[in-house]
Amino acid sequence: MLELTQRIEPMEQAEIHDTLTLPLELRIRGRLRATTDTGHDVGLFLDRGPVLRSGDCLQANTGEIIRIKAADEPVVTAHIDAGLPLARLCYHLGNRHVQLAIGVESDGAGWVRFPPDHVLEELAERLGATLEHHQAPFDPEPGAYDKAGRDGQSHGHSHGHNHDHSHEHGHSHAH
Repeated sequence: MLELTQRIEPMEQAEIHDTLTLPLELRIRGRLRATTDTGHDVGLFLDRGPVLRSGDCLQANTGEIIRIKAADEPVVTAHIDAGLPLARLCYHLGNRHVQLAIGVESDGAGWVRFPPDHVLEELAERLGATLEHHQAPFDPEPGAYDKAGRDGQSHGHSHGHNHDHSHEHGHSHAH
């Protein structure tokens, strides 16, 4: 069994030993026993927290590199006009604390993908979306803090400029 212990930067295809196709529920785990796409047994022994994204690469303690692939799984894709309708749909679904994949079609229309849930589906339809129930990879948007802790270092806040801001607005906030 290959022991996958290290997250590494994505590699060229020639350097990839194998691929490991997993649904989202398994890509959120740091410890896992699985079988690669060509039948090799692997064990994941990773830091907890960061979700494995489709295209991420893992390295075994013996040097082999395995690329992660998001599996097809049941999803709902809500198709909606880009711009304000898409933003409004994302806002309301996000307020439900559901993970979302967000994109734009080649014709400019927007889409939002989420796990099947009748309450979310009704909300999306009320906001003008057309729903498609199907099997597709589900690789939701990473959270704002997705990179935190990935490299084992804390994030300092020095960017070569100061953060002194004036907050005088010249208007009142009387109620």
